Amino acid sequence: MEHPRPIEGTTLFDGVQARKGYALNKMCFSFNDAANRAAFLADEDAYCARFGLGAEQREAVRRRDVLALIAAGGNVYYLAKLAGIFGLDVQDIGAQQTGMSKEAFKARLVAAGS
Repeated sequence: MEHPRPIEGTTLFDGVQARKGYALNKMCFSFNDAANRAAFLADEDAYCARFGLGAEQREAVRRRDVLALIAAGGNVYYLAKLAGIFGLDVQDIGAQQTGMSKEAFKARLVAAGS
């Protein structure tokens, strides 16, 4: 089977990434429960350790770096829960993905819709 052509700057979520990000995605899934969100906010590092996150994943969590979390095996659907805890919205994530400020990203969206 031939692999799809990579898209520059995009992390393909495949089987390798799924295995790499299993602990991270499992942790993010746990945030469906409000008590788990509160436990994370009370002690992020201990909560990450409870799920066995690796050093790269834990550092990305500390930095609130969604792109690094994706590169570390995070699935965007699970990461949405974590981004919400961080107070990040879709425009914040879009700005991170494009390397723009949130304001510049929003202006780009408005211009594209015109």
